[in-house]
Amino acid sequence: MVVQVEAAPINPSDLGLMFGPALTAQASYEEGRVSAPVPPAAMKALANRIGQQLGIGNEGAGLVVAAGSDARALVGCRVAAFAGAMYSQYRVIPAAGCMVLPEGVSAREGAAAFVNPLTALGFIETMRADGMSAMLHTAAASNLGQMLVKLCLADGIPLINIVRSPDQVALLRGIGAHYVLDSTSPAFPEELAQALSETGARVVFDAIGGGPLLGTILTTMEKVANADGAYSRYGSTQAKRGYVYGALDMAPITLPRTLGFVWDVSGWLLAPMMERLGPEARARMHGRVATELTTTFACHYKGELSLVDALSREAVEDYTRRATGSKFLILPSAPV
Repeated sequence: MVVQVEAAPINPSDLGLMFGPALTAQASYEEGRVSAPVPPAAMKALANRIGQQLGIGNEGAGLVVAAGSDARALVGCRVAAFAGAMYSQYRVIPAAGCMVLPEGVSAREGAAAFVNPLTALGFIETMRADGMSAMLHTAAASNLGQMLVKLCLADGIPLINIVRSPDQVALLRGIGAHYVLDSTSPAFPEELAQALSETGARVVFDAIGGGPLLGTILTTMEKVANADGAYSRYGSTQAKRGYVYGALDMAPITLPRTLGFVWDVSGWLLAPMMERLGPEARARMHGRVATELTTTFACHYKGELSLVDALSREAVEDYTRRATGSKFLILPSAPV
């Protein structure tokens, strides 16, 4: 069916396709076009991309304006989709790949119905599949982090939120979060150990990706697990898991050798995880998102941009900072 795209968010995963390793601070701008240099060391990894036109925009929402006989009843409905290439005025999408938005929910409200909501629910599904009952989340003041706080409060899941400023601590405490730790605080190591001891959390979902934070968390888990004083040359037998799902820091991940031997670190990506869960779990997750789209899963934006405005210097410099509170919504078509 044909969807007139009315709204599509700029997610971190979209920025990876839009700019990749290009140096936007050195970009040049002209009408509807941005040119930015790519470091020579990164060009090898991009060799297969040269010359390709790649549609951008993982998700979005809009009005169904035409459909085949099997989906004709959806004409006139607003739907959300996780279809790729949503930074378009019109997009052909299989009906099975769309979520019909509840009555009264606008395209703006439904534009981000997939990536963040399903990621937050996917963290919970992954935690439970690992036999865990509590978790940690880094860069936790994001839109996704705020959704996860609300979900964990509703489901009674202990959640340790790690942020990078006092303002972000206040933000999460304001929506009910209990454990909120500022990693820039001198008291962070002791507060982290205390929170891990109280919650028993042994799984972390890491949006930072690079640097020492993930290693610090896993090492502190090991320290807490050994708090009873028992000694083993191999460390504790307590499983510790780190899932890296973001890349806010492109530096290498630093893991000290004080982790013991019962630990693992792996990447976490939404689409493969959804496939592994199976159709029943996916239907359950989609149903919850549709029901709580304007409450638990409400997304907040700093501003709205047209497709042309999205390539202006001011806009690019703003949304490529990937800072909390700097999420933008692209409006490819005038909303109907």
